[in-house]
Amino acid sequence: MSTLNTSRRNFLKTGAVLGSGLLISFTVPGAKKLGGAGASVLGPQSGAAFAPNAYLNITADNEVLVYLAHAEMGQGIWTTLSMMIAEELDVDVNKMVVQHGDAWTPYNHTMFGIQITGGSSTTWSEFDRYRKAGATARALLVQAAAQKFGVNPADCKTENGVVTAGDKSATYGELATAAAALPAPGDVPLKDPKSWRYIGKGTKRLDTPAKINGTAKFGMDMQFPGMLTAVVLHAPVFGGKVKTVDAAKAKAIPGVRQVVQIPSGVAVLADNYWAAKKGRAALNVDWDLGAGVKVDSAAMLAEYKQLAQQPGATANKAGDVDSAMSKAVKTVEAEYTFPYLAHSPMEPLNVTIQLKDGKCEIWTGTQMPGLDQGAAAKILGLKPEQIRVNTVFLGGGFGRRATPSSDFVSEAAEIVKASGKPLVKMVWSREDDVRGGYYRPAFLHKITAGLNAQGQPIAWKHTIVGQSIMEGTLFAGMIKDGIDGSSVEGVTDSPYMEAIPDRLVTLHSPKNQVPVLWWRSVGHTHTAMAMEAMIDELAHTAGKDPLAYRQELLKHSPRHLAALNLAAEKAGWGKPLPAGRFRGIAVHESFLSYVAHVVEISLNEDGTIKVHRVVSAIDCGLAVNPDGVKAQIESGINYGVSAALLGEITLEQGRVKQGNFNDYVVARMFDTPADIEVHIVESTGKMGGVGEPGLPPVAPAIANAYFAATGKRLRQMPFNKAHLSA
Repeated sequence: MSTLNTSRRNFLKTGAVLGSGLLISFTVPGAKKLGGAGASVLGPQSGAAFAPNAYLNITADNEVLVYLAHAEMGQGIWTTLSMMIAEELDVDVNKMVVQHGDAWTPYNHTMFGIQITGGSSTTWSEFDRYRKAGATARALLVQAAAQKFGVNPADCKTENGVVTAGDKSATYGELATAAAALPAPGDVPLKDPKSWRYIGKGTKRLDTPAKINGTAKFGMDMQFPGMLTAVVLHAPVFGGKVKTVDAAKAKAIPGVRQVVQIPSGVAVLADNYWAAKKGRAALNVDWDLGAGVKVDSAAMLAEYKQLAQQPGATANKAGDVDSAMSKAVKTVEAEYTFPYLAHSPMEPLNVTIQLKDGKCEIWTGTQMPGLDQGAAAKILGLKPEQIRVNTVFLGGGFGRRATPSSDFVSEAAEIVKASGKPLVKMVWSREDDVRGGYYRPAFLHKITAGLNAQGQPIAWKHTIVGQSIMEGTLFAGMIKDGIDGSSVEGVTDSPYMEAIPDRLVTLHSPKNQVPVLWWRSVGHTHTAMAMEAMIDELAHTAGKDPLAYRQELLKHSPRHLAALNLAAEKAGWGKPLPAGRFRGIAVHESFLSYVAHVVEISLNEDGTIKVHRVVSAIDCGLAVNPDGVKAQIESGINYGVSAALLGEITLEQGRVKQGNFNDYVVARMFDTPADIEVHIVESTGKMGGVGEPGLPPVAPAIANAYFAATGKRLRQMPFNKAHLSA
């Protein structure tokens, strides 16, 4: 891939000529700030009405470069965003050159006000902006061509990077310099969807060749002459601090160059990773473990159960739930529990930092480069504009590389500061992250539902207990009246809930030393299971088919119904299954997309679950790249199967018991369904995301299939444990 070293920040200010090329910077009106997020580390935000975010550059040698404000971590935006520009620009998308943009406020998210890749928001948030960028560039190129040819712009046509008028033609590269001198049009028309060449059509991923031939660069690939590798010994308990360090044995390891204490632990710097790792193992550190030593999973669950006996902060209330419950013909009560979960991206965390000539350069895979830039600047005593963050390909993220605290980048900066070394690569092992990273919080849901004589829910009392992921971060302003919305999403806004006249949803957000963070699908990872498993229980209590019961309850939710009906149809719901096979169904909306799964399972000899088939339907509005949509739903299904059957982080005396894939087990190929079908609902609804919505309905669909097989309900995750047969 081509690399541009010239500062792109000046171009954003001027929209000027780059060499002899055409630069298009573009903005979107009405960009919003999310509670002022990012102000503390990014500095004062501009009060301008338009927030530049990304741009397009066409060079004189016909190279079309697209700079992305978002990070490619396997979700396919490298391709999807390029398709939008290619569509309006009339170029071959496969010939575009794509690069991650700098860490800089002009690349801030149009809704969140900071530079972030997350929330399955990239495609819908950039749909208009990226198309307008391509259309604006095309309009300028046509105008330049018309002047060159001596014709009316209306007489010009564009195709594959060439403007033609009669027998005259010119490439975009030949027109770029002239086009750059023209005033940008105030507004440009966008193509009629009927003429789309790329949008809505399956397109192969642009990053695949580089990832196959090994030329794609990930953070772990960074190597420079004279670079030292650092590893950190963290406290065995969250919140623990170093009391004393004896580094004599560590320094005696061949290749170890330095041992330094930093706020998060003790760092060992060496010529290579193996020497650093051996040096770390030789350290003798006396720790002040602090209050974190009291954290214990079993005790925490008992505490959560006690909290669930009493209402917490009110998240959703209507009518008089107690009065309505007393009039119910039948009541159903259930308690669902969810463990901590690690993100476990395949590429462990790593950061490379170089200080040179009063400036700093950082190479890492990050979902929040702007925050990381600000955090490093504060630690190193530099201004943010003195630090360049090179966002490389991310070997998976799932939220772990989007920490408001910038934990791993901050740690690397602290190592550079304490050691005085100008070029350091910090590497976390798998165990470092599983035992000392961030987690999806543990949660408990206690639900009591009352049914009328027709089996319809008329009363719903729901208490949720779990840590807030927003508290203590720059997003704390999102907590309103004691409610962290990410803890209750999928419940308070559920269409089932909205149809129940008497309801009460409350939340407890207990605190402890375990660091928590958004994890793929955030709150929906547990709320979908609680809602869809409970609805299945109500269907059984009412003596109704699970599909028919949902269809009745969702009759005023057309997009839920569209996904539900399509999945059921394609799965053959109601038709006989082979002996030993059983079906379950679930539907859930998250990140503006509606997903239904029909799962087929069997039981192994030991009673554990084997998932054979998942038939899925998604209504995400317009599917810009249907191939990418299907791939992400497949990914979400497999990630969801792994969490539902196997995933669990437990603590004893403050220590995480798991460390690597031998004990923090993730789904292998033989654990995942051999048959996954993804069907896309034809929809004109509002666009939604696809990276996360495929996960939430997985667990409840499996649990509901298990009930069909055994008559027993699964209410504790993960399912494939000793409690399975209880």
